[in-house]
Amino acid sequence: MNVKTVLILLGLALATIFALVCMLLTRGRAPSTCQHLPVEQEDTEDGQSLVFADLTPEEMAQVVRYLQGNLGVQLVDASRAKPSDNCIASVDLQVPAKAEVLRFLDGGGARPAREALAVLYFGNQPDPNVTEYVVGPLPTPAYHRDVTVQKYGGKVPYHRRPTLAVEYRQLGGFLKGQVFPSAPAFMRQVMDYDGASLAVVTAAPRGFQSGDRITWFVLFQNVSGFFLHPVGLEVLVDHSSLDVSQWAVSRVFYNGQYYRDMVQLESAYVQGRISVEKVRKAPRDGGFSSMKPRAPLAALFPLQYEPQGPRYSIRKNLVLFQAWSFAFGMSVSTGLRLFDIRHKGERVAYEMSVQEALSVYGSNCPGGMSTRYMDGSFGLGRYTSPLVRGVDCPYLATYLDVHYLANSQVPRSTKNALCIFEQNLGSPLRRHYSNLQSLYYGGLVNSALVVRSIATVGNYDYVWDFIFYQNGAIEGKVQATGYPSSSFLHGDGLRYGNRLWEHTLGTIHTHFINYKVDLDVGGLKNSLVAHDMAFEMTRAPWSPEQQIERPRLTKKVLDTEDQAAFRLQSKMPRYIYFAANSKNKWGHQRGYRIQITSFAGDHIPEASSMERAISWARYQLAVTRRKEEEPTSTSIYNQNDPWTPTVAFADFINNETITNEDLVAWITTGFLHIPHSEDIPNTVTVGNSVGFLLRPYNYYDLDPSIYSHDGVFFTNEQDFMACEINPLACLPKTASCLPNFPPFTYDGFQNMSRL
Repeated sequence: MNVKTVLILLGLALATIFALVCMLLTRGRAPSTCQHLPVEQEDTEDGQSLVFADLTPEEMAQVVRYLQGNLGVQLVDASRAKPSDNCIASVDLQVPAKAEVLRFLDGGGARPAREALAVLYFGNQPDPNVTEYVVGPLPTPAYHRDVTVQKYGGKVPYHRRPTLAVEYRQLGGFLKGQVFPSAPAFMRQVMDYDGASLAVVTAAPRGFQSGDRITWFVLFQNVSGFFLHPVGLEVLVDHSSLDVSQWAVSRVFYNGQYYRDMVQLESAYVQGRISVEKVRKAPRDGGFSSMKPRAPLAALFPLQYEPQGPRYSIRKNLVLFQAWSFAFGMSVSTGLRLFDIRHKGERVAYEMSVQEALSVYGSNCPGGMSTRYMDGSFGLGRYTSPLVRGVDCPYLATYLDVHYLANSQVPRSTKNALCIFEQNLGSPLRRHYSNLQSLYYGGLVNSALVVRSIATVGNYDYVWDFIFYQNGAIEGKVQATGYPSSSFLHGDGLRYGNRLWEHTLGTIHTHFINYKVDLDVGGLKNSLVAHDMAFEMTRAPWSPEQQIERPRLTKKVLDTEDQAAFRLQSKMPRYIYFAANSKNKWGHQRGYRIQITSFAGDHIPEASSMERAISWARYQLAVTRRKEEEPTSTSIYNQNDPWTPTVAFADFINNETITNEDLVAWITTGFLHIPHSEDIPNTVTVGNSVGFLLRPYNYYDLDPSIYSHDGVFFTNEQDFMACEINPLACLPKTASCLPNFPPFTYDGFQNMSRL
């Protein structure tokens, strides 16, 4: 054996040994299961947060039984009620008056009575109307009181009632059983209609004046993602009569032309007097509108986990996270809401809640051009989606069920409707690398707690987040996804959007979101203060012949509601904050600043007959004195009668003094959506996100996140590879564990019925 051969064999042997050593080092022992450490938080829970807790299914059932036995009228289950019946439309928590709650939470007062708010439709009486009752005390009701006149100044007329699911089914039966059969040739030959091949979307509001209940039904191919498959046919149905047999077609629209009814359309078609634009039949999965991935499975996407267990805790409806605590709930109409939000034990906000989601559409088709959706009327809480683990929220988030009673007298549950998780945002909350004079690095990971729900109202999905940061800031954010609504492309349709497919016009529309933020900064009594910047011209003291333009701080106290109502297009001070009566160590009023992220344009011209119903959307920010009789900025009854709104937010603003008062901020945020080809198959959340931040402004003496356990600091004179100096140095060891991934489950298709 020559020397060359020996060297080759020796080299192979060394390579083999090296490979074996690498395998032993990297695969010697499987990672251990992560050991959960107890959450280091003071246990202060004594059930106080339950004053804000949603009704349990048992409580809802008790309310239904009580109403059935104590109103003296027959109540039909809302899931099968005719318009001429009496029924329970919804049951929700009646949130106690703030003064009562604060006496209980802060003053050792009695626990407020637990009550429910029941909305009833009385169609079977001489004066049909909607009545709201407060029912209590729970869990064993013994009384009810009519609060309708107290809340709204009068009875709620019956035509204002939100449309029940059963009424939509009845309308669908009317179309299928009476309307479509009156044009048999057209429906069969042009629409390829077989009794189940068409889906409908309804426009709202329903008419042009108070008392109208006349709805445009837009027809689509009944395939996956049907919102993008219009067939060109729209039918206007007058369903104002409480007698279903009296419902009638008021107008028909097809491919740019209007007809008296389906009989006239059929006649025009048979006689060849109609311009037919036959739509190619789409596959059952929708084809271009299908959300089925077009790529094969590949490497798994990044996952997030907690190597030592969650650092937050949930006790019934109370969440504790580092210095934060708050109670959460879900309103059947307005969705996610938080109460008694505290940082470092001090209440920052009494309530943060979603109020309304508005969309105003444009089109050259009647359904599209008349649509102004007010989603609270349909139910942002009722339509909260079951969340898919690992996509809608991180896989290891905590998932919670919610319960509601609406459109039925039987309570229902939505599984995994809320998720709560701590999220590493992948960027520093703050940091500095010093390479001048002293050498050091200091930083803090931006890890925040997220509370999320997703409401699917028809075609749109709204991702609702409330986010809690370690520096005392809170963010309210909404992201829009789902399918864009569409119209049939004809004539001058491109004036109202972009062409998305052969016959599909993605119709231009706006999104407006309204929030209620009841801040209590350093106590109940706050003032609203504006800070901004202005340039002042001055001579340089050391060189008087030279001029300097220097920025200076401007300050103004906004004394009245009129001064604190900022129109959408008006200039608003860049720093606007709720100021407390107390001061920080440096003599400044403690405050929380409101910072809005929005791209909203005009909501609707104020000359419009329906504008007062959505007058909250006039303002990017309006601050008013808190009043128990002004709990919400709108009403579920405004959708079906915006011409005589049950609640008009503009009336809240009447120039009252807001200095040293209990104040509420009403925040409007939104954006314009012009659907484009990248909205196929559906809209992404990227770029479609708006919201607001509440940020400490001189509230603390220094940034409270300096006390976070997540801080990292080391100097050039320290051993930054030592665990006691730098915990990141030991991360490969402390985080080398496998989380306990629960099995994937999904209950979102259970108990579902087609409308």
